[in-house]
Amino acid sequence: MSTFLGMPAPPPRSPYGTGNLRGDRTFPRAAHDELGNDQLRRNLGRATGTIRAKRLGVTGELPDWEALRDAGSAIKTDAMNRLPELLEQLERKVTERGGTVHWARDAAEANAIVARLVTATGSDEVIKVKSMATQEIGLNEHLESVGITPYETDLAELIVQLADDKPSHILVPAIHRNRDEIRRIFLDHIPGVDPDLDNVPAHLAAAARGYLRDKFLTTKVAVSGANFGIAETGTLAVVESEGNGRMCLTLPETLITVMGIEKILPRYQDLEVFLQLLPRSSTGERMNPYTSLWTGVTPGDGPQDFHLVLLDNGRTAALADAIGRTALNCIRCSACLNVCPVYERTGGHAYGSTYPGPIGAVLTPQLAGMHAAKGDPNSTLPYASSLCGACFDACPVKIDIPSLLVELRHQHTEQSGVTPEKLAMKAAAAVMRRPALYTAAQKASALGRVVAGRDGTISRLPPPLSGWSDSRDTAAPPRETFRSWFASEEGRAALRAASDEQNTEQNTEQNTEQNTEQNTEQNTEQNTDHDDEDAT
Repeated sequence: MSTFLGMPAPPPRSPYGTGNLRGDRTFPRAAHDELGNDQLRRNLGRATGTIRAKRLGVTGELPDWEALRDAGSAIKTDAMNRLPELLEQLERKVTERGGTVHWARDAAEANAIVARLVTATGSDEVIKVKSMATQEIGLNEHLESVGITPYETDLAELIVQLADDKPSHILVPAIHRNRDEIRRIFLDHIPGVDPDLDNVPAHLAAAARGYLRDKFLTTKVAVSGANFGIAETGTLAVVESEGNGRMCLTLPETLITVMGIEKILPRYQDLEVFLQLLPRSSTGERMNPYTSLWTGVTPGDGPQDFHLVLLDNGRTAALADAIGRTALNCIRCSACLNVCPVYERTGGHAYGSTYPGPIGAVLTPQLAGMHAAKGDPNSTLPYASSLCGACFDACPVKIDIPSLLVELRHQHTEQSGVTPEKLAMKAAAAVMRRPALYTAAQKASALGRVVAGRDGTISRLPPPLSGWSDSRDTAAPPRETFRSWFASEEGRAALRAASDEQNTEQNTEQNTEQNTEQNTEQNTEQNTDHDDEDAT
């Protein structure tokens, strides 16, 4: 008698239809529409070019920049290898310092936890410091559905929220908006704003500051993200450039932090590495203007009720992938977006996810999967890259994004079943195994010259090969195949000439070697004779 305990199930990915990890269109279709937006392309080109130049300047100042990248990669890899024990250590330390830790398996659980905690305070408003984790789970939408109003306090996030828009960049969510658009958004949506407001950046920032100041001073609950969580001490860290994070983390009575479990670092000392890597890679600065660290609750100082929500939402599934798990090393600096030629032309909305750009094309399918439904838009994300490798060169923790994209393409192909591409490859294999068929196919391909244009390319191939010619130039077949040329008199003459040239080169090399050896021997004999005479 035997007992069957069943097969182990893989870790769950983010549930389909929750949060913001899946768009409603495939990347090629969305990108096609975005490419028609000239203003978007100008905005992106200016912004990413500026950030790239600043980053190169400040990273070039450090003689140990590559050593810092190696250290960051090693620390994150170690943390992912020991994630369960580090998370338990973090929970103990936070609890010891008066905080409360909550575990959320997915977006629905995390949203329910935060909403319950806010409701328990009696407040119907929360202020938020920029957090990609809360964007990922759709927290704002959930809070609004239960009667709680969230206020984004990061300037770019505020612009996006007021315009009922979506972020398009990890670091600069409103990168797709110009100053005139922002002015119009403020005039339309900020109560009491000066009707004569112009588009001067300082004046726009002042208008936002005046609107938010009242929220900072009157709202009792704040929701934050975390750039890092330190297992050794239970310390959380947020880095930002405007001071809004400092206000959210110190003024309210209750602070709720939503942190992806991959943000953990083993030791407090590890911050030494990442507080150098992150600002240089993200904003092109030597250090962040505001770096806030807090550990639990400090009586009489800051929020007196602290909650940490540890979010999985597909991260354990990504961790189970031996190759793809390195995507979890990401520190959300956006360096890969700023060097990516695809992102620079299409923007972040084309990716359909909270995480755009090269890292989003890797991380989103890892968290939410690629085959949750027929025609899943996420299945096209691994192909949203030219594989140029610029993202790997820019990544501060050396995530090999091109290799991960190739692996995800392989996984997509393996899971897609029978496709036109697979059928085409099988047909090609069958032809190449049979010399007669191969010869006939070569002769038939010459017909392609009939439909080729004057530039020597075929503009469109018939289905199922049309997908290739839609995005690539297809060269017309040559007038003569290699095999026919090889068998012709011209081919034989060319081979004889190449053989004669090779023989001539070999003879020249041999003669040179022989002359060198003879000269060396003669010189040695002469030197020996001179030495004998000197000795005498």
